[in-house]
Amino acid sequence: MGNESMDLDQVAAYLQRDVREVHKLADRGHLPGRKVAGQWRFARTEINHWLEREMPGYSDRQLTALESSGSAPAKAGEAVISTLLREACVAVPLTAKTKNSVLRELVRLAEQSFEIYDSAAILEAIEQREEISSTALGSGIAIPHPHRPMPNALGDSVIAYGRTFSGIPFGADRGGLTDIFFLVLSHDNAAHLKVLARLSRLLLRPGFIDSLRAAETAHETWQLIDSAERDLAA
Repeated sequence: MGNESMDLDQVAAYLQRDVREVHKLADRGHLPGRKVAGQWRFARTEINHWLEREMPGYSDRQLTALESSGSAPAKAGEAVISTLLREACVAVPLTAKTKNSVLRELVRLAEQSFEIYDSAAILEAIEQREEISSTALGSGIAIPHPHRPMPNALGDSVIAYGRTFSGIPFGADRGGLTDIFFLVLSHDNAAHLKVLARLSRLLLRPGFIDSLRAAETAHETWQLIDSAERDLAA
């Protein structure tokens, strides 16, 4: 399913954009795709990867449209992040001091959900994804995840969260340091898109990132995320 092929109409619906706009993006080489018998075809995994790069520049309106698209749209008032992020999967502080140890600790946290069937495979997948390009964003945030959903390694989608008390090199632009980490493990593409869009909306909220850094315990952090998301979804 990770390499599922889509045509122009399907991609336009997936991205919540006009078909003509999608056609122009593809023709100009801005959207990853290839022509088969003169018709554009797109791999869902490549489109998701493109979206991940584009999302940091999206507005709340654009992100809301994305999280409401696909085969499993977010419902009005639905908590997406706090439903998949259990308090047992939150670590404040996260004691890791290197990129590799952050990834190992995040997978260990995710195991506390009891939804992980193959932690070694998941760790390998997120390490490989980081080798393709870092998932570090601006503002000291990173959202590590596998390149594609891993239904055979998961019972259900899971999020784990950790914050280090000092920033570490994680591959951010211009050598910026990262201290806030959301590990996203999705069971399918629809869940992945919905989680990334909702998480991106939360990170846009004024003061939310500062509040995450001010939270001193796992319990306080989970309550903060849950409250902010419920306000957002109301």
